[in-house]
Amino acid sequence: MHHVRFRDPAGAVRTGEWHGDSVSFGGERYDLDEVDVLPPCEPSKIVCIGRNYAKHAEERDEEVPDRPLLFLKPPNAVAGHGDTVTLPAGKENVEHEAELAVVIGEQCRNVAPEDAEEVIAGYTVMNDVSNRDDQDVETNWVRGKAFDGSAPLGPVLADPDHLHDDASISLRVNGETRQDSSIEHLIFSIPDLVAEITTYMTLEAGDVISTGTPEGVGPLEDGDHVAVEVEGVGVLEHDVRQD
Repeated sequence: MHHVRFRDPAGAVRTGEWHGDSVSFGGERYDLDEVDVLPPCEPSKIVCIGRNYAKHAEERDEEVPDRPLLFLKPPNAVAGHGDTVTLPAGKENVEHEAELAVVIGEQCRNVAPEDAEEVIAGYTVMNDVSNRDDQDVETNWVRGKAFDGSAPLGPVLADPDHLHDDASISLRVNGETRQDSSIEHLIFSIPDLVAEITTYMTLEAGDVISTGTPEGVGPLEDGDHVAVEVEGVGVLEHDVRQD
């Protein structure tokens, strides 16, 4: 099943079922233009993985890490399907990064790789919007990665059985394909990521692990429309504006 959080015409927040061109809850069905699609979860934190595809490390002229490269995005970074992301003012190089995102289903710590499936609620799609102007000159990436709206998520939470090991991942800007790869090229697997992260921190229900982006990242500009797709999971769409 593909689960969706939305605000219905009466203003109530519901968790229902996604049907592609409509959503449903409690026997009622709504067209998408009748509701506001919300991010599929409310994370206390998003743990992101840097350079988890070799070709992306190559295009950034950086080495493949010997252990998962971790950084954080806070709750203020979350945006939803259909939202408009405002790029940081005065920045010349803000880029898209298509990513498969893991949604955690329960509080967990010190999870072994073989037990990772037990703590995963499902999967969604994320765009790790990245301000390279600042990222490339700072070591903690707060300005580069943690600005408001820098983590569009959605539109759905797909049950784990919808994701295949060789699922494609792609991103289009104004209909033009920029990124086109497969999650089979992940350097560090999802179970290994869950294990590594929970060695250091407790993950809460609703927290997100964003697993890294393949090659093909590129600039975003005022008025762009972005569509990020993970096969079997869904298509996240959002717009971009520049102050």
